[in-house]
Amino acid sequence: MPISPRSSLSVGFDALRGNPLRTLLSTLGVVMGVGAMVSVLSMGDGVEAFAREQIAKTTDLLGVTVVPSTSARLDGQFVRRTDIIRFTGNDARSLGDAVKGETKLQLMSMGASMVMLDTLTGPRGFAVFGTLSTYFAQEEMTLLAGRIFADTDTAVAVLNTRAAGVVAGDSLAPTKALGLMVPLGGHPHRVIGVVSGGRSGPEVLLAVVPVDDVSRSLQGSRSPTISVVAPGIEEVERVRREVEAWMTSGYGPKWKDRAEVSTNQGRVKQIAQGMLVFKLLMGAITGVSLLVGGIGIMNVLLASVAERTREIGIRKATGARDRDILVQFLSESVAITSFGATIGVALGLSIAFATAAIMRAQTKAPVEAAITPATILVAAGLSVAIGIGFGLYPALRAARLSPIDAIRHE
Repeated sequence: MPISPRSSLSVGFDALRGNPLRTLLSTLGVVMGVGAMVSVLSMGDGVEAFAREQIAKTTDLLGVTVVPSTSARLDGQFVRRTDIIRFTGNDARSLGDAVKGETKLQLMSMGASMVMLDTLTGPRGFAVFGTLSTYFAQEEMTLLAGRIFADTDTAVAVLNTRAAGVVAGDSLAPTKALGLMVPLGGHPHRVIGVVSGGRSGPEVLLAVVPVDDVSRSLQGSRSPTISVVAPGIEEVERVRREVEAWMTSGYGPKWKDRAEVSTNQGRVKQIAQGMLVFKLLMGAITGVSLLVGGIGIMNVLLASVAERTREIGIRKATGARDRDILVQFLSESVAITSFGATIGVALGLSIAFATAAIMRAQTKAPVEAAITPATILVAAGLSVAIGIGFGLYPALRAARLSPIDAIRHE
């Protein structure tokens, strides 16, 4: 009479419960292997997130820049173009609507202006940024006094603390510069705000003005550039394509003669490749621990087959089929690895969080261990794969035993 698979599973689990010490010892390899893999993957995800955050904050690797061409090659000579593209705030907003995802967009024209505040101190050199009002939030600048300009304002400026101190004539009270006039590019601009922070550095005399009014602040004609920061390294190429599509729709198919869309694509690919290699290397190293655990399970099951040869023979003589014996031993193997994987996941996460805490304490870097569904799925999938892969040979060996020879086995 055939035996149901449920009965074979029940016999397998009874065998595990009958020898708890051996079951526990056979799971140790899986516990250590899964624990090592989960801890490494969790720390790897956390370090990757930290690295991506630092890349976004401190580099331009995620940026896609549109630079208008100011010259053209004519008869072997570079001559100044007469059809220079001049982006405006409306262009920036249009591009922001055309690009998908949580991107950061900025319209910027940078230069320097010689400012004569009084005849005694002589001229001072101001860095002048013509940009949108969103610049201050994106650069994480703090408003100390006054207000941020609107994109439609004209002849106004927001100064950093050092520039405001110079304009006010009192470096200890830079907010006194509010309401004063500063001649940028020979045109007076009223100081409406004082800010601190940003990446320009505290030693720079910085004046930020509305981008559509930048021609008043900088000598010479300067065409603003558009910069779009992608949400991640993998998104840079997509953002570049969408920017190029926007340029085509606005300036025709020959826009490449009038502007250049540039990225740091080579360095972006290197960073992405490096992150992938790091995760694969760490996974391969911890995978060795899982293989050792799988070999341990195979040895235990082979010993179990040898000890229970008579039992297997009796079961086959009373109607158990080869596949019933196969299911019985495979269920034992998968049960061992699943139990070990559960403990290993908990152990690995504990190690990862403890390691992250030590790293934060020692380096002051905000590194956090990351728990992702992919990590849990990898641990669960590997545990089942190890159970089936390393339990298959002992199970097949048990299933192929001859009932008569198995019953006569001593």
